[in-house]
Amino acid sequence: MGQVICIANQKGGVGKTTTAVNLSASLAAAEKACLLIDCDPQGNATTGLGFDRSSLEKGLYDLLMGAVPAEELIREASLSGLNVIGATADLIGAEVELVSIEDKEFRLRKGIAQARQKYDYIFLDCPPSLGFLTVNALTAADSILIPLQCEYYALEGLSDLLKTVQAVKMGLNPMLDFAGILLTMYDKRNNLSQQVADEVCIHFKGNVFKTVIPRNVRLSEAPSHGSPIILYDIRSTGAQSYLALAKEMIGRE
Repeated sequence: MGQVICIANQKGGVGKTTTAVNLSASLAAAEKACLLIDCDPQGNATTGLGFDRSSLEKGLYDLLMGAVPAEELIREASLSGLNVIGATADLIGAEVELVSIEDKEFRLRKGIAQARQKYDYIFLDCPPSLGFLTVNALTAADSILIPLQCEYYALEGLSDLLKTVQAVKMGLNPMLDFAGILLTMYDKRNNLSQQVADEVCIHFKGNVFKTVIPRNVRLSEAPSHGSPIILYDIRSTGAQSYLALAKEMIGRE
């Protein structure tokens, strides 16, 4: 049975989708079967892997509504071993439509119960909020990975996320574990980046990934080409960093 990993942080622009796309692609390149589920109505993970959202007739919304099983929603990405359940525009209405449904927090968990037998890793790319979709992802997950940018105010709002994680653990998913914090957007030329990295490592001690994701132009360009960084420019520091992160994760198995 595969690991289900929720990638979450309610702050935008911290590298959630970049990590979801590129970590899953790097693990697939290491011959691990991966499924990426786009839980963000913005659908950036969907387009970042080359899918045209307007041509997707069905996606995660249909799974949450109980209309279509996960197996019928899975699409193959351009990289062998990487599959996707995309986010269509109607996902934004899911929270309102499911508000009165019993056990609404368990919709995703139940929906992927069969699919998780077929994968080594399932990644859930969350929206930048602590609403219904993020709670569903946390309830479905075995662990949470938190990307944290090496910039001023990096820790701002993190306490709210950790409170939500604790609430989900207490009431909905007692087995939810902490995969760790991933430092992103690190700039070795900037003293502040190192200061933030040091502070996070002191705060969270053994719960920080050794791999650090740098600021990298090629990494920021790749989504506009609908490609993970290892297909766009494998020699870039961004690609090498995510390959190293994949190796670190495999080493934890």
